[in-house]
Amino acid sequence: MTVVLLDERWPTMIPLEWVGTLSGPVAFSPEIPVKVRWNINALLNGAKGDAGETYVAFDETNPEVIARKDAGAQVLAVPSRNDAVYQAQLVMERANTLGEWERSHTHESLLPYLKEESAEFAEAVTSGADDETIKAELADVFLQVLFHAEIASRRGAFGMGEVAQAFIDKLRSRAPYLFDGTVFIVDMETQDRLWQEGKRAELARANKPL
Repeated sequence: MTVVLLDERWPTMIPLEWVGTLSGPVAFSPEIPVKVRWNINALLNGAKGDAGETYVAFDETNPEVIARKDAGAQVLAVPSRNDAVYQAQLVMERANTLGEWERSHTHESLLPYLKEESAEFAEAVTSGADDETIKAELADVFLQVLFHAEIASRRGAFGMGEVAQAFIDKLRSRAPYLFDGTVFIVDMETQDRLWQEGKRAELARANKPL
């Protein structure tokens, strides 16, 4: 018996070393898309083997997954699931599902916490705190970013991935040398000029005043 945990961001990405090691019959957690089911079945190509059922899921907290793990199932998880930022997103999502305190908050109600955590991070830096303290304070700021992104995601606006993409898009506009193959140090005067040019272009596209 085997449990296969896929990454919901890239559900069709399966490590090559798994090819030939999986066997059927196959069962799928309800959230697994039809396309993925087809691909998994094609990968197995009728392989029966003697390892028992293969159960495919996204969520490691799924009761079916837990029951199989408790029964001694081998667990195969795609490596991308180990990404710490992705795991942080999952933890934040679960916190907003299970925690009454988290569920009670809005962007507005969280603002005092964002201000507090930002101030504590600034204090750690200006006071010459050690790296572990600075890291811990920065993690508190990161929690606030995760929290706001999760709230937005739940109303269908945007998620953490879109926040990251917005950051990349802004840098493409205001710091093009990061993307055009430049290999030399860019002086501050050029950086400031490009930043302001990019900002003006963004505002013009959005039809906003400078």
